[in-house]
Amino acid sequence: MDDLGTPLAEATFCVVDLETTGSGPEATITEFGAVKVRGGEVLGEFSTLVNPGTHIPGFIAVLTGITNQMVVDAPTLSQVLPSWLEFSRGTVLVAHNARFDIGFLKRACEQFDYPWPGQMVVDTVGLARQALLPGEVPNVKLHTLADHFHASTQPNHRALSDARATVDVLHGLLERVGNLGLLTVDDLKEFEHRVSPQRRAKRTWATDLPEAPGIYIFYARRPGQQRQVLYVGKATNIRRRVRTYFTSSETRPRMDEMVRVATGVEAVVCATELEAEVRELRTIAAHSPRYNRRSRRQDKVAWVKLTCDRYPRLSIVTSPGDDQATYWGPFSSRSAAQEACEVIYDSYPLRQCTMRIGRKAAGAGCVLSELGKCLAPCQGIDPDGYHEVVEQVREALTTDLRPTVARVGQRIGQLSAQQRYEQADVLTARLRSYVATTQRFHRLVGFSRCRQIVAAQWVPGPSANPGWQIHVIRYGRLAAAATAAPGQDPMATADQAIRLAESVLPSPHGLPSCSVEEAERIAAWLERPGVRLMDIDGEWSMPLHSGIDGADLPRLALGTSSPAPAVA
Repeated sequence: MDDLGTPLAEATFCVVDLETTGSGPEATITEFGAVKVRGGEVLGEFSTLVNPGTHIPGFIAVLTGITNQMVVDAPTLSQVLPSWLEFSRGTVLVAHNARFDIGFLKRACEQFDYPWPGQMVVDTVGLARQALLPGEVPNVKLHTLADHFHASTQPNHRALSDARATVDVLHGLLERVGNLGLLTVDDLKEFEHRVSPQRRAKRTWATDLPEAPGIYIFYARRPGQQRQVLYVGKATNIRRRVRTYFTSSETRPRMDEMVRVATGVEAVVCATELEAEVRELRTIAAHSPRYNRRSRRQDKVAWVKLTCDRYPRLSIVTSPGDDQATYWGPFSSRSAAQEACEVIYDSYPLRQCTMRIGRKAAGAGCVLSELGKCLAPCQGIDPDGYHEVVEQVREALTTDLRPTVARVGQRIGQLSAQQRYEQADVLTARLRSYVATTQRFHRLVGFSRCRQIVAAQWVPGPSANPGWQIHVIRYGRLAAAATAAPGQDPMATADQAIRLAESVLPSPHGLPSCSVEEAERIAAWLERPGVRLMDIDGEWSMPLHSGIDGADLPRLALGTSSPAPAVA
């Protein structure tokens, strides 16, 4: 019965009206008026003038009757707001043209650092437009509707009078929509926002779905055609989440279109919330649903590859290959990878050309060699000297970033001394990208090199799936998930999960054996407070000097301090 929503007869409404100094961003409130009602009975009223701390324009004073002299001794907004928040706590807010009144209230909460309560808001203007037949009223102004419903109080641009009139208008509208089968507050919001009858009718799809964590799949199945997956989502409570797609709480236009096209929805129950996140990613990758934005960007990343040529160079690739090359990343785009490569080129004389270089000299070099930014292996230099630089680059990517930070920092200091601040800022941005990418790289590969990690976290009630949530992770990929309910033996549950876990092969270069996004979700879970390691096969670590705190980066780059080591 809880999923049906709050019946209108049991809902407590707080009907509010404000008078202000105007409608612009600098305007403020001059009067509060509110009436709290439930089941047609008035529970209380709230009314006060407010000292706006500014001049009330003359035309506003004529319209409302509120003058500067009337508000001189009135409390300020900071004094009135706490009382108003307490008066309206736990109610459904109602206003005529709610965008105006609720906008001022939200702005006031933000101004004085009060969290917005987030109650449901009903706008009698929207209700009137939907509930009243054309021709019944010439417009939906408050005065017109008060006359139409024979309100006991006539609005007069004073807050409490207008709020009382809005109460009578609300009751008149509720009588009208009650005859249309709208019985709950949720139904009222759907009606206000023009949720189509076809969309509302499909909410029965959620009736038989489980109240458990997992993923849900909207699909379309036409006669003579294969089933098409339209949208994949995850939820801690599948039934409750799917039900929102058929109500006014779902306002995304593409979701409205998706529900209209869909012919059904199915659910896949997961043992834990992390498993639901991972299954969502994998299902989207497998089907590329047209209504999932992630379908267009999932794992579209770039990597920097230190090639295995006779004279290795940096190359930007879309995915690691099955070779013995060194990979570094990931990057969100090819341009981001190129910016990070520039840090290496500024620090080490590595070749940047793509030509194939044999044992014999192939040319007279290029501009970069003349500037000292390339060792020019094309001129037939000693390979050992070039390979020494390559090993320095490999260490900068995979082990110790301090030499690179120091070299680039020296260049930044020179540019700053020459007052070439724009160029120094460009190098600083590149250096930050280099450090962030290196730390991200080691965060991913640190646990991905472990053959198996078994970890658990206690999730208390009243969550949908309380107990010990246990995950088996192999080479960075989620291989199994299980939950030991309160009172069950978590060790026995973990042993069973290990026996049923998916077999995972290691990546040839120590990277996660799954998508980058999945590995980062798993890493984030492992780093949560309260996660306990039950078993580990392998070494979960990162090089000692592979990380630098962002606060230390400027001082380290300029050579004024040494980095705090990142303890494994």
